[in-house]
Amino acid sequence: MDIAEDDGALTGAIQNILIAGGIDDPIAESERIVSETREMELDPMGVRERAVSMARARASGIPLGYVLGRQRFMGIEIAVGPGVLIPRSETELLGWEAVARLREARGAHGLGARVIDMCCGSGNLACGIAHAIPGAEVWASDLMEDCATLTLRNAQRLGLSDRIHVASGDLFEPLAASGAGACDVIACNPPYISSHRLSRDRQDLLDHEPRQAFDGGPYGLSIYQRLIRDAAPFLVTGGWLLLELGAGQAVSLELLLGRSGAYDHVELVADPQGEPRVIAARRAIMVKGGRSPAPGR
Repeated sequence: MDIAEDDGALTGAIQNILIAGGIDDPIAESERIVSETREMELDPMGVRERAVSMARARASGIPLGYVLGRQRFMGIEIAVGPGVLIPRSETELLGWEAVARLREARGAHGLGARVIDMCCGSGNLACGIAHAIPGAEVWASDLMEDCATLTLRNAQRLGLSDRIHVASGDLFEPLAASGAGACDVIACNPPYISSHRLSRDRQDLLDHEPRQAFDGGPYGLSIYQRLIRDAAPFLVTGGWLLLELGAGQAVSLELLLGRSGAYDHVELVADPQGEPRVIAARRAIMVKGGRSPAPGR
Protein backbone atom coordinates (compact mmCIF):
# COMPACT_ATOMS: atom_id res chain seq x y z
CA MET A 1 0.00 0.00 0.00
CA ASP A 2 1.51 3.38 -0.98
CA ILE A 3 1.45 6.48 1.23
CA ALA A 4 -1.60 7.96 -0.48
CA GLU A 5 -3.63 4.79 0.00
CA ASP A 6 -2.43 4.48 3.59
CA ASP A 7 -3.39 8.10 4.30
CA GLY A 8 -6.82 7.47 2.84
CA ALA A 9 -7.43 4.46 5.04
CA LEU A 10 -6.18 6.25 8.14
CA THR A 11 -8.25 9.35 7.37
CA GLY A 12 -11.34 7.18 6.99
CA ALA A 13 -10.70 5.50 10.34
CA ILE A 14 -10.23 8.89 12.01
CA GLN A 15 -13.43 10.18 10.41
CA ASN A 16 -15.38 7.28 11.87
CA ILE A 17 -14.09 8.04 15.37
CA LEU A 18 -15.04 11.72 15.00
CA ILE A 19 -18.47 10.90 13.59
CA ALA A 20 -19.15 8.61 16.53
CA GLY A 21 -18.18 11.49 18.82
CA GLY A 22 -20.65 13.86 17.14
CA ILE A 23 -18.02 16.22 15.72
CA ASP A 24 -19.62 18.75 13.34
CA ASP A 25 -17.01 18.62 10.56
CA PRO A 26 -15.36 15.19 10.76
CA ILE A 27 -13.96 15.31 7.21
CA ALA A 28 -11.94 18.51 7.64
CA GLU A 29 -10.82 17.62 11.16
CA SER A 30 -9.76 14.09 10.24
CA GLU A 31 -7.64 15.48 7.41
CA ARG A 32 -6.06 17.98 9.79
CA ILE A 33 -5.26 15.32 12.38
CA VAL A 34 -3.66 13.01 9.82
CA SER A 35 -1.70 15.88 8.29
CA GLU A 36 -0.40 16.96 11.69
CA THR A 37 0.67 13.45 12.68
CA ARG A 38 2.46 12.99 9.33
CA GLU A 39 4.64 15.97 10.27
CA MET A 40 5.79 14.33 13.52
CA GLU A 41 8.34 12.09 11.74
CA LEU A 42 6.99 8.93 13.33
CA ASP A 43 7.07 5.46 11.78
CA PRO A 44 3.80 4.33 10.10
CA MET A 45 2.55 2.52 13.20
CA GLY A 46 3.44 5.49 15.37
CA VAL A 47 1.54 7.80 13.04
CA ARG A 48 -1.55 5.64 13.25
CA GLU A 49 -1.41 5.30 17.04
CA ARG A 50 -0.90 9.02 17.51
CA ALA A 51 -3.68 9.95 15.07
CA VAL A 52 -6.14 7.57 16.72
CA SER A 53 -5.24 8.90 20.16
CA MET A 54 -5.79 12.49 18.99
CA ALA A 55 -9.08 11.56 17.34
CA ARG A 56 -10.37 9.90 20.50
CA ALA A 57 -9.42 12.96 22.53
CA ARG A 58 -11.26 15.17 20.05
CA ALA A 59 -14.30 12.87 20.06
CA SER A 60 -14.44 13.19 23.85
CA GLY A 61 -15.06 16.92 23.43
CA ILE A 62 -11.57 18.37 23.83
CA PRO A 63 -11.21 21.32 21.38
CA LEU A 64 -9.21 20.58 18.25
CA GLY A 65 -6.69 23.33 19.06
CA TYR A 66 -5.82 21.65 22.36
CA VAL A 67 -5.62 18.25 20.68
CA LEU A 68 -3.20 19.54 18.03
CA GLY A 69 -1.40 21.92 20.35
CA ARG A 70 -1.66 24.76 17.84
CA GLN A 71 -4.09 26.89 15.90
CA ARG A 72 -3.70 28.72 12.59
CA PHE A 73 -4.35 32.46 12.93
CA MET A 74 -3.67 35.31 10.49
CA GLY A 75 -1.49 33.03 8.39
CA ILE A 76 0.76 31.78 11.22
CA GLU A 77 0.71 28.82 13.61
CA ILE A 78 0.03 29.76 17.22
CA ALA A 79 0.82 27.29 20.00
CA VAL A 80 -2.13 26.79 22.34
CA GLY A 81 -2.67 24.84 25.51
CA PRO A 82 -5.08 24.21 28.38
CA GLY A 83 -5.81 27.26 30.50
CA VAL A 84 -5.50 29.68 27.58
CA LEU A 85 -8.26 30.64 25.14
CA ILE A 86 -7.99 29.03 21.70
CA PRO A 87 -7.88 31.80 19.04
CA ARG A 88 -11.12 32.03 17.05
CA SER A 89 -11.44 32.77 13.35
CA GLU A 90 -13.72 35.75 14.12
CA THR A 91 -10.87 37.44 15.98
CA GLU A 92 -8.92 37.54 12.71
CA LEU A 93 -11.28 40.36 11.68
CA LEU A 94 -9.93 42.38 14.61
CA GLY A 95 -6.34 41.51 13.72
CA TRP A 96 -6.62 42.43 10.05
CA GLU A 97 -8.45 45.65 10.92
CA ALA A 98 -5.50 46.60 13.14
CA VAL A 99 -3.11 45.78 10.29
CA ALA A 100 -5.08 47.91 7.83
CA ARG A 101 -5.11 50.95 10.12
CA LEU A 102 -1.41 50.59 10.90
CA ARG A 103 -0.58 50.47 7.20
CA GLU A 104 -2.74 53.51 6.60
CA ALA A 105 -0.95 55.44 9.32
CA ARG A 106 2.62 54.15 8.87
CA GLY A 107 2.88 52.66 5.38
CA ALA A 108 3.13 49.07 4.17
CA HIS A 109 5.99 48.12 6.50
CA GLY A 110 4.64 50.11 9.45
CA LEU A 111 7.98 51.65 10.33
CA GLY A 112 7.69 53.21 13.78
CA ALA A 113 4.27 51.68 14.48
CA ARG A 114 3.48 50.93 18.12
CA VAL A 115 0.72 48.57 19.19
CA ILE A 116 -0.78 47.16 22.37
CA ASP A 117 -2.49 43.76 22.40
CA MET A 118 -4.55 43.89 25.58
CA CYS A 119 -5.92 40.61 27.05
CA CYS A 120 -3.41 38.88 24.79
CA GLY A 121 -4.27 35.23 25.58
CA SER A 122 -1.91 33.08 23.51
CA GLY A 123 -0.47 36.18 21.83
CA ASN A 124 -2.28 35.47 18.58
CA LEU A 125 -3.04 39.14 17.88
CA ALA A 126 0.39 40.35 18.98
CA CYS A 127 2.15 37.77 16.81
CA GLY A 128 -0.25 38.09 13.88
CA ILE A 129 0.10 41.88 13.78
CA ALA A 130 3.89 41.80 14.26
CA HIS A 131 4.22 39.22 11.48
CA ALA A 132 2.11 41.27 9.07
CA ILE A 133 3.71 44.63 9.99
CA PRO A 134 7.51 44.11 10.10
CA GLY A 135 8.15 47.62 11.43
CA ALA A 136 5.74 47.35 14.36
CA GLU A 137 6.69 47.17 18.02
CA VAL A 138 4.05 45.41 20.11
CA TRP A 139 3.28 45.27 23.82
CA ALA A 140 1.16 42.31 24.92
CA SER A 141 -0.48 42.04 28.33
CA ASP A 142 -2.81 39.67 30.14
CA LEU A 143 -4.01 39.25 33.71
CA MET A 144 -3.23 35.52 33.59
CA GLU A 145 0.45 34.57 33.88
CA ASP A 146 -0.12 31.41 31.83
CA CYS A 147 -1.21 33.63 28.94
CA ALA A 148 1.83 35.88 29.22
CA THR A 149 4.12 32.84 29.31
CA LEU A 150 2.50 31.31 26.21
CA THR A 151 2.58 34.65 24.37
CA LEU A 152 6.31 34.94 25.00
CA ARG A 153 6.84 31.37 23.83
CA ASN A 154 4.91 32.04 20.62
CA ALA A 155 6.84 35.25 19.99
CA GLN A 156 10.15 33.42 20.45
CA ARG A 157 9.13 30.46 18.28
CA LEU A 158 8.05 32.79 15.45
CA GLY A 159 11.19 34.92 15.67
CA LEU A 160 9.26 37.98 16.84
CA SER A 161 10.47 38.33 20.44
CA ASP A 162 12.70 41.29 19.58
CA ARG A 163 9.55 43.30 18.72
CA ILE A 164 7.01 41.86 21.16
CA HIS A 165 7.20 42.84 24.84
CA VAL A 166 5.11 40.74 27.22
CA ALA A 167 3.72 41.70 30.62
CA SER A 168 1.26 40.22 33.11
CA GLY A 169 -1.12 42.22 35.28
CA ASP A 170 -4.41 44.07 35.48
CA LEU A 171 -5.13 45.70 32.12
CA PHE A 172 -2.77 48.66 31.50
CA GLU A 173 -1.10 48.66 34.94
CA PRO A 174 1.93 46.53 33.97
CA LEU A 175 2.48 48.62 30.84
CA ALA A 176 2.77 52.00 32.55
CA ALA A 177 6.49 51.56 33.26
CA SER A 178 7.35 49.31 30.32
CA GLY A 179 7.79 51.89 27.57
CA ALA A 180 4.36 51.29 26.10
CA GLY A 181 2.39 54.35 25.12
CA ALA A 182 2.06 56.76 22.22
CA CYS A 183 0.54 53.82 20.35
CA ASP A 184 -1.10 53.92 16.95
CA VAL A 185 -3.43 51.01 17.76
CA ILE A 186 -4.68 49.23 20.85
CA ALA A 187 -6.40 45.95 19.96
CA CYS A 188 -8.34 43.90 22.48
CA ASN A 189 -10.50 40.79 22.42
CA PRO A 190 -11.86 41.02 25.97
CA PRO A 191 -14.20 38.67 27.81
CA TYR A 192 -17.64 39.82 26.66
CA ILE A 193 -20.15 37.04 27.33
CA SER A 194 -22.50 37.72 30.23
CA SER A 195 -22.17 35.66 33.39
CA HIS A 196 -25.83 34.68 33.00
CA ARG A 197 -25.29 33.17 29.54
CA LEU A 198 -22.20 31.30 30.72
CA SER A 199 -24.35 29.56 33.30
CA ARG A 200 -27.00 28.71 30.70
CA ASP A 201 -26.85 28.53 26.87
CA ARG A 202 -23.06 29.13 26.62
CA GLN A 203 -22.07 26.88 29.47
CA ASP A 204 -20.30 24.55 27.01
CA LEU A 205 -17.57 27.14 26.54
CA LEU A 206 -16.35 26.44 30.07
CA ASP A 207 -15.95 22.68 29.58
CA HIS A 208 -12.31 23.07 28.58
CA GLU A 209 -11.38 26.77 28.34
CA PRO A 210 -10.89 29.27 31.20
CA ARG A 211 -13.85 31.26 32.49
CA GLN A 212 -11.72 34.43 32.70
CA ALA A 213 -11.47 34.46 28.91
CA PHE A 214 -15.25 34.67 28.47
CA ASP A 215 -16.94 36.17 31.54
CA GLY A 216 -17.76 39.83 30.91
CA GLY A 217 -19.86 40.36 34.02
CA PRO A 218 -23.65 40.67 34.40
CA TYR A 219 -24.18 42.25 30.95
CA GLY A 220 -20.94 41.29 29.23
CA LEU A 221 -19.77 44.92 29.33
CA SER A 222 -17.80 45.19 32.57
CA ILE A 223 -14.30 45.22 31.13
CA TYR A 224 -15.22 47.52 28.23
CA GLN A 225 -15.90 50.38 30.62
CA ARG A 226 -12.35 50.19 32.01
CA LEU A 227 -10.76 49.63 28.60
CA ILE A 228 -12.43 52.69 27.10
CA ARG A 229 -11.35 54.88 30.01
CA ASP A 230 -7.81 53.58 30.45
CA ALA A 231 -6.77 53.16 26.81
CA ALA A 232 -6.81 56.84 25.79
CA PRO A 233 -3.59 57.89 27.58
CA PHE A 234 -1.70 55.15 25.72
CA LEU A 235 -2.84 56.30 22.25
CA VAL A 236 -1.43 59.02 20.02
CA THR A 237 -3.91 61.67 18.94
CA GLY A 238 -5.79 60.05 16.08
CA GLY A 239 -4.77 56.56 17.22
CA TRP A 240 -7.35 53.76 17.25
CA LEU A 241 -8.86 51.63 19.99
CA LEU A 242 -10.14 48.43 18.35
CA LEU A 243 -12.38 46.10 20.35
CA GLU A 244 -13.99 42.80 19.46
CA LEU A 245 -17.64 42.69 20.52
CA GLY A 246 -20.41 40.17 20.80
CA ALA A 247 -23.76 40.04 19.05
CA GLY A 248 -26.07 42.85 20.12
CA GLN A 249 -23.41 44.87 21.96
CA ALA A 250 -22.73 47.53 19.31
CA VAL A 251 -25.23 50.13 20.56
CA SER A 252 -24.08 49.84 24.18
CA LEU A 253 -20.44 50.26 23.19
CA GLU A 254 -21.18 53.24 20.98
CA LEU A 255 -22.88 54.88 23.97
CA LEU A 256 -19.96 54.09 26.30
CA LEU A 257 -17.44 55.48 23.83
CA GLY A 258 -19.50 58.62 23.24
CA ARG A 259 -19.89 59.31 26.94
CA SER A 260 -16.17 58.92 27.63
CA GLY A 261 -15.35 62.07 25.65
CA ALA A 262 -11.93 60.63 24.76
CA TYR A 263 -12.83 59.61 21.21
CA ASP A 264 -14.09 61.75 18.34
CA HIS A 265 -15.06 59.11 15.78
CA VAL A 266 -16.52 55.59 16.10
CA GLU A 267 -16.89 52.95 13.39
CA LEU A 268 -18.36 49.45 13.32
CA VAL A 269 -16.73 46.69 11.30
CA ALA A 270 -18.96 43.79 10.25
CA ASP A 271 -18.10 40.16 9.57
CA PRO A 272 -19.01 38.48 6.25
CA GLN A 273 -22.50 37.78 7.62
CA GLY A 274 -23.04 41.50 8.23
CA GLU A 275 -22.84 41.26 12.03
CA PRO A 276 -20.80 44.02 13.74
CA ARG A 277 -17.87 42.25 15.43
CA VAL A 278 -15.31 45.05 15.82
CA ILE A 279 -15.75 48.61 17.04
CA ALA A 280 -13.08 51.20 16.24
CA ALA A 281 -12.75 54.47 18.18
CA ARG A 282 -10.34 57.29 17.27
CA ARG A 283 -8.62 59.16 20.08
CA ALA A 284 -9.70 62.78 20.15
CA ILE A 285 -7.46 65.85 20.32
CA MET A 286 -9.39 67.16 23.30
CA VAL A 287 -11.64 65.30 25.71
CA LYS A 288 -14.82 66.72 27.19
CA GLY A 289 -14.28 69.46 29.70
CA GLY A 290 -11.37 70.91 27.78
CA ARG A 291 -8.81 68.44 29.17
CA SER A 292 -6.17 67.13 26.80
CA PRO A 293 -5.37 63.41 27.01
CA ALA A 294 -1.81 62.34 27.75
CA PRO A 295 0.41 63.64 24.95
CA GLY A 296 1.20 61.42 21.98
CA ARG A 297 4.40 61.47 19.99
